[in-house]
Amino acid sequence: MTARTVIENCAIATVDADDTEHASGHLVIAGDRIESLGPGPAPRHLDGVTRRIDAAGHLATPGLVNTHHHFYQWLTRGLAQNAGLFDWLVALYPIWARIDEPMVHAAARGSLAMMVRGGVTTAMDHHYVFPRGAGDLLGAEIRAAREIGVRFTAARGSMDLGTTAGGLPPDFAVETTDGALAATEDAVRTHHDPAPGSLLQIAVAPCSPFSVSTELLREGAALARRLGVRLHTHGSETVEEEKYCQETHGCGPTAYFESTGWLGEDVWMAHCVHMTDDDLAAFARTATGVAHCPSSNARLAAGIARVPDMLAAGIPVGLGVDGTASNESGELHTELRNALLINRLGRHREHALTARQALRLGTHGGARVLGREREIGSLEPGKLADVVLWRLDGLAHSTIADPVAALVLGAPAPVTLSLVGGVPVVEHGRLLTADEEAIARAARAQARRLAELAES
Repeated sequence: MTARTVIENCAIATVDADDTEHASGHLVIAGDRIESLGPGPAPRHLDGVTRRIDAAGHLATPGLVNTHHHFYQWLTRGLAQNAGLFDWLVALYPIWARIDEPMVHAAARGSLAMMVRGGVTTAMDHHYVFPRGAGDLLGAEIRAAREIGVRFTAARGSMDLGTTAGGLPPDFAVETTDGALAATEDAVRTHHDPAPGSLLQIAVAPCSPFSVSTELLREGAALARRLGVRLHTHGSETVEEEKYCQETHGCGPTAYFESTGWLGEDVWMAHCVHMTDDDLAAFARTATGVAHCPSSNARLAAGIARVPDMLAAGIPVGLGVDGTASNESGELHTELRNALLINRLGRHREHALTARQALRLGTHGGARVLGREREIGSLEPGKLADVVLWRLDGLAHSTIADPVAALVLGAPAPVTLSLVGGVPVVEHGRLLTADEEAIARAARAQARRLAELAES
């Protein structure tokens, strides 16, 4: 008999195609799937109910989906505090070039623990720094995600364009083109799980136009499509990137990406801050996705992405934390609020985004960007039971009658329960799968070791 969990008496925001909401409703979870949901209490006589949760005072939503991150940066938070992107990278690349497998494992556990504790059920990481002799860095992240119990997309990044070849990263921080392609193919063949309900998928992810050769971009795109996986990179993040592409390639980033095969419904790019009308039209025409990272964009003074225009054009848009060296909070649920507020500083002002659009960016939008909208991103019968219960009856939210507005505009809401495929990973704000204090101690020790190595 299939074990069932019943959650009832809570507000529900399904984030389905009709934005269906219930002021007081129920969900029935059978195994790893949502079996049914609707208004009012659950049926009284259900077979196999092993847990019945009275969730009065809570809002149930789909689990949050993070579409862009750099876990290793958990060890270098708070540095280069007043730098723009290029100066920030120049300051930090020499430190990052000293990372190794124990550091990356500790950093991944810290990054994942912070996100999962805050309602993320699907995480993504873009790892592109592979110093020689550093060990199995991608494997360290995969191991950490398995230990925390989160659904994970690991984007195997790469850089092959060092300073002597006209790129931004130092030469000792890059791989050869052939080496990067071979390692990426090995990562896909070893780790990618395309099965329904997969907890681990791999993407092909050369880093950026100013750290990657044209050959690596073209061959990386061909590799991804030959292996049937998605493609990810950074794009149009700063005015400096636009200038670099114009000077180096004679066109802007979007036109350059299109010339190398890097637009399409299997592609998503981080940031996309400096986009012209023609750029937006190209993304819309090709269904290329965007990972919007509002806090990181503000931290590095990159600018305000045109998210309202992207959504109006039908471009898939999700939210990203980005690396915690440029978003020290490391949490995605704060990005719901920041996406709404920062976009209202743009030309659309108060009409830029609503609270419900912000929630959609962090759930269904992210699932669509990762190519998993048929399985996650909304609460619907048959979808995976990635569900979060947010407590909204405490002091911080006590006078906000609209539960979605309370979640998006209010203070960060405590997570009473978070399920990944029906399995609890957080209860009452605490991780169930790992010791938070031990994670913090290990990360602190590895951050100290990295700092000492960088100074030697």
